[in-house]
Amino acid sequence: MPQRNVFITTKTLGSLVESAVQTRSSLLGRATHAKIVKALGLVLDAVLSNHLINMYSKLDLPNSARVLMFLTPVKLRSVVTWTALISGYVQNGHFVAALSQFFSMQREFVHPNDFTFPCLFKASTSLQVPILGQQFHSLAVRLGFIKDVFVSCSAFDMYSKTGLVSDAERLFDEIPERNIATWNACISNSVLNGRPSEGVFKFVQLLRDGETPNSITFCAFLNACADGGFLKLGQQLHGCLIKGGHATDVSVSNGLVDFYGKCQRIDFSEKVFENMRVLNGVSWCSMVAAYEQNDLGEKACMMFLKARRTRVEPTDFMVSSVLSACAGLAALEAGRVVHGLTVKACIEGNVFVGSALVDMYGKCGSIEDCEAAFYEMPRRNLICWNALLGGYAHQGHADMALKLFMEMTANRDNEKLTPNFLTFVSVLTACSRGGIVDVGMEIFDSMSVKYGIAPGAEHYACVVDMLGRAGQVERAYLIIRKMPIQPTISIWGALLGACKLHGNQELGKIAADNLFELDPQDSGNHVILSNMFAGAGRWNEANLVRKEMKDAGIKKGAGCSWLSVKNIVHVFQAKDTSHSRNSEIQAMLAKLKKEMKASGYIPATNLALFDVEDEEKESELWCHSEKIALAYGLISLPPGVPIRINKNLRVCVDCHSAIKFISRIVQREIIVRDNNRFHRFKDNQCSCGDYW
Repeated sequence: MPQRNVFITTKTLGSLVESAVQTRSSLLGRATHAKIVKALGLVLDAVLSNHLINMYSKLDLPNSARVLMFLTPVKLRSVVTWTALISGYVQNGHFVAALSQFFSMQREFVHPNDFTFPCLFKASTSLQVPILGQQFHSLAVRLGFIKDVFVSCSAFDMYSKTGLVSDAERLFDEIPERNIATWNACISNSVLNGRPSEGVFKFVQLLRDGETPNSITFCAFLNACADGGFLKLGQQLHGCLIKGGHATDVSVSNGLVDFYGKCQRIDFSEKVFENMRVLNGVSWCSMVAAYEQNDLGEKACMMFLKARRTRVEPTDFMVSSVLSACAGLAALEAGRVVHGLTVKACIEGNVFVGSALVDMYGKCGSIEDCEAAFYEMPRRNLICWNALLGGYAHQGHADMALKLFMEMTANRDNEKLTPNFLTFVSVLTACSRGGIVDVGMEIFDSMSVKYGIAPGAEHYACVVDMLGRAGQVERAYLIIRKMPIQPTISIWGALLGACKLHGNQELGKIAADNLFELDPQDSGNHVILSNMFAGAGRWNEANLVRKEMKDAGIKKGAGCSWLSVKNIVHVFQAKDTSHSRNSEIQAMLAKLKKEMKASGYIPATNLALFDVEDEEKESELWCHSEKIALAYGLISLPPGVPIRINKNLRVCVDCHSAIKFISRIVQREIIVRDNNRFHRFKDNQCSCGDYW
């Protein structure tokens, strides 16, 4: 073959190999390799050898890449050859293997170049081994590559992401020539390290230095504003973006949707989204997440359905957001549909999607599905463990929660399983709901002593609730008085609830007065205090509290219960007779009342909140919304199907007792989710063990 034809063939085959990389086609790559071997034999020149090694490593075929490297003569292996192999490994997440190949390269006395160092810094960052990154930094200085803007930017990013913030700042100041990528890394890492104010300052400094920001810069600045709650600053940038014509950029618009959502201005998120000329997958994800973050679960689900209708493929982030929305709504069936989509899209194994599934099933009251989702995950992080722990806590399975907590803390060699702030909230909640006081207090004390985590308001609220439920109201009040932080609404609320439960009106009045001062417009605190006095027969005080509410213009929030039947949500209030099937509902209630009394049910008339005759009190109890919702579920759902009821207030003692009786009479599982926890009734038993 003439030399000119060989040159043309080599160039053409090299282009084919590059096409295989760009299209991610291993079939095309292997076919091209076969053509090369057929045309030129096994001994290849350096150019084609580099092309093929690059292709195999980038297509995540490391064994083929290594074999080809072995077949390439040592004299033909250059820094380009080794960098192609290393960069492919890094790109596909094989960081340890990438570093191993670098050390092999060093043994052949091949020095890295300006393309090798960014790969090495990324591997060090991903493995969280800053000492290796520091050694690579030294090598870059010695070889004179640290002045290269891409090498220095990679080193800066490595220091920032491995927690060596002071080293990162020193390096940033020493960089002789910063490009926009360096500034973007600086702003983004400031946000990631929990310093949004510094990110804003760096953005201003960037402008003063005369650098022109790009879409990545704008999004990084919006992230800083969102994390810092700097709404006005973000709005100012929005105005500048409109003025400069950058607001039409899809990535910038996505950043604005996300920014306004995190700043609780969902109306602005909607306006930005509606005015976008071009929408991509991130746009839909951002809007779904914005709704979910603002507790607009129904809108998040509707937006997700709209995205699916426009044939947007579900991503891990979008699915995680909509699953969180389903969890907030306790929409189990909707969550199961989304779960099916994750399986179809082959993303159920993603650690974030898996965590969201565990959390969704736990918050929807299906602990079996929660456990199944957890144990089916190929790999788990601390978020997954916390989600399952929270599921056990919500269901009242204190023993299972403690067993899981012990399993987590036994794996002390695995840093990812070291409990964090949220872990202790869940396990203390479980102890509170299970009445496990001694163990709970030991775990609370171990937070700071053993794990170096300072207890927050959430943990103190759990401890006060735990002691209060167990009848140790005075001890709970003593802990509040000795707290190193100011008591919050949740802490005083836990004490007030405990005082109501155990009839301690004096401490209850103290807790209520503090709540009135912290949140004077919350009707719930006034109602609890009034009900506490009413339950003790102190009608004058109860009426006085209600009069004070009326004089202050505070209105009690309406209690309601709801359940879903054939994808339609039916909502009921106390004494509700407006439903189209009301006559059937009342007939079912009368039937249940008769059968329950025959089974030994005694109405808790002492809990009635008005000073009237016992017969009238009993009639009042039978008008509660959860009983009406349950009656509707019994006439609407097929026999054997579990009835799932949600309530916006705490289920009352009489309804709790009544539903226990009904579960045995109708031989049906009944799940009630109130504003505090789940109650799973079956065969005259409740998952809470009557401790709630």
